[in-house]
Amino acid sequence: MALLGHRADAGASPASAGSAESSEPTGSPGARSPASPAKNRGPSRLPGLALAALGVVAAWAVHLLLPAVPVLTAAVVLGIAAAHLPGVRGLVRGAARPGLTLAGKRLMRLGIVLLGLELSLGDVLGLGWTTVAMVLCVVAATFAGTVWLGRRLGLRGDQPVLVATGYSICGASAIGAVGDVRGSEEEDVATSVALVTLCGTLAIAVLPVLQAPLGLDADEFGRWVGAGVHDVGQVVATAQTAGPTALGQAVLVKLLRVMMLAPLVAATALALRQRRRTPAGAKRPPLVPLFVVGFLALVALRTTGWLPNAAVDGAGWLREVLLAAALFGLGSAVHLPTLARTGGRVAALGLCSWIVVAGASYGGVLITT
Repeated sequence: MALLGHRADAGASPASAGSAESSEPTGSPGARSPASPAKNRGPSRLPGLALAALGVVAAWAVHLLLPAVPVLTAAVVLGIAAAHLPGVRGLVRGAARPGLTLAGKRLMRLGIVLLGLELSLGDVLGLGWTTVAMVLCVVAATFAGTVWLGRRLGLRGDQPVLVATGYSICGASAIGAVGDVRGSEEEDVATSVALVTLCGTLAIAVLPVLQAPLGLDADEFGRWVGAGVHDVGQVVATAQTAGPTALGQAVLVKLLRVMMLAPLVAATALALRQRRRTPAGAKRPPLVPLFVVGFLALVALRTTGWLPNAAVDGAGWLREVLLAAALFGLGSAVHLPTLARTGGRVAALGLCSWIVVAGASYGGVLITT
């Protein structure tokens, strides 16, 4: 639209422009340029949102055909593929980019808010204080160790912090939340999401094979998976291989890790407020972002027990759709040639962090059993 207005302006001669100005009184409605509304409007986000919707449908189809592949994992992979497929690549980097960026940020926030309905304080505290302490130690050790190692490896920007957040809390959702607060570059967020998603997907195949050699019963295996695997969908896919008991324990422990998201985001915001000087009169960023407040509010609502199961199930389905669209958008921002230039260091960070979280979780399970 703006391009059409520009061409119209360029085609008009100075004389005709002058006659138009003289024929309209100053300040009259007719003096407004007909192209100005189009100029004020930003690029359309509809192509990108439509492409993200197609990505969600495709991810769901992959999950139905291959149930072991979670919807969110498929969404990230499809987003990366779309960004590099001839014929689609130009759309992803051009007309669809505004909508895909919107999906990666705004829809991610909405999905994180709805994630609060998965948590009930009663269920989580029912695990016992020893398990709560174990999860806190695993989260702290994984986060600190990953950030330290990422800095030592020389990874750029916010990548060490974002990868540490994804491994220690809840995968892509946590990366999106912390990246939003820190104002991280889209490429850093996308690369971190791709790495954490890849390692979480590998866990679906690797951890069940290790259950017998490590001597873990169903209850212990479930807690190990819940404390050591990144994304909720990946936790479910991994733990269900050992039966319903393992699955129940894994989900509860995982949701306890999810609860760490709010204090981590608040701590990140506080650190940024103290580090960055805000000019006089400028608005300071909120200590607790609005979407985190919404997350906590829905945790409290679920804890009351007022919501019927049908409402919780419906919200869970909507959350999956929103997060799948957001992860497709983030995946589409991954540029493989750029990633390849630091691929060795990124892969080393992912592998080492995976060993840290798996080892700390395994030790924690043995101590608390």
